[in-house]
Amino acid sequence: MIWYKMYLVIFMNFESQTMKLNNSDSVPFLTYNSLSEIKFIKHAFSTRLGGVSEGIFSSMNLAFNRGDKKEAVVENYHRICDSVGLDFDTLVASAQDHNTFVRTVTSENCGVGITKPRDIQSVDALITNEKNVTLVTYYADCTPLFFVDTKKKAIGLAHAGWRGTVGRIGEKVVKEMCKKFGTEPKDLKCAVGPAISKCCYEVDKSCADEFYKLEDLDVSKFIFLKKNNKFMLDLLETNRQILIKAGVNPNNITVSDLCTKCSSDLLWSHRATNGQRGTMSAFMCITE
Repeated sequence: MIWYKMYLVIFMNFESQTMKLNNSDSVPFLTYNSLSEIKFIKHAFSTRLGGVSEGIFSSMNLAFNRGDKKEAVVENYHRICDSVGLDFDTLVASAQDHNTFVRTVTSENCGVGITKPRDIQSVDALITNEKNVTLVTYYADCTPLFFVDTKKKAIGLAHAGWRGTVGRIGEKVVKEMCKKFGTEPKDLKCAVGPAISKCCYEVDKSCADEFYKLEDLDVSKFIFLKKNNKFMLDLLETNRQILIKAGVNPNNITVSDLCTKCSSDLLWSHRATNGQRGTMSAFMCITE
């Protein structure tokens, strides 16, 4: 019962204006309030709780490439799928390496990265317009981006670390959805985060300089100089501005108010654990 008491404490202390923490008594997962209003999709963001992994991966680790036991990761996927209401056999995963390639997937790709080997080695974003194809992307401080075309019924997920952010992966997803599905940017509903936030994301000058190159954006809102010649960086705001530049209506973008490092009892954070950690996943599927 120790785990249950821990869950209760976390749930009682959970505060968010943008997201809901679901299933306090089994396998918890987060959903966006704004995306939950869209009836033809199902989406989720996992936590670090509710799995069977042990040691530094305890307990909900969804990465196969960090040294965890494969059978534990597979069981974790079954558990989170059962909790969210997703079909395990419909999962198709990214193959992230902090670049900006956007892959269109179909039912033929289901199982890739989960029960089938990765067939492409650089995929940081996935899009589809097919029903019953569940997109899966990975995080532990980097920024998840959710995309839903409310008119053409198409979806996308992207992984935006700092390199993917300065590479404008959000804009590339919008362009690819326009090209492949006829998406109009004004019809997109997007969500940004959870990720490490400006309160906790300190970077050096070389990293900050890459963000200063985004000259068409208001850098004063996402780069903040500290006294030690370090910088605090707001990845979420940067991605929000990139989406707006790509044509997404600002009113259709929800930015998470959860910081992965501040909430490291609930969420995996690479910085909070000094890299000794598991990995979370974002999930999204068209259901009707």
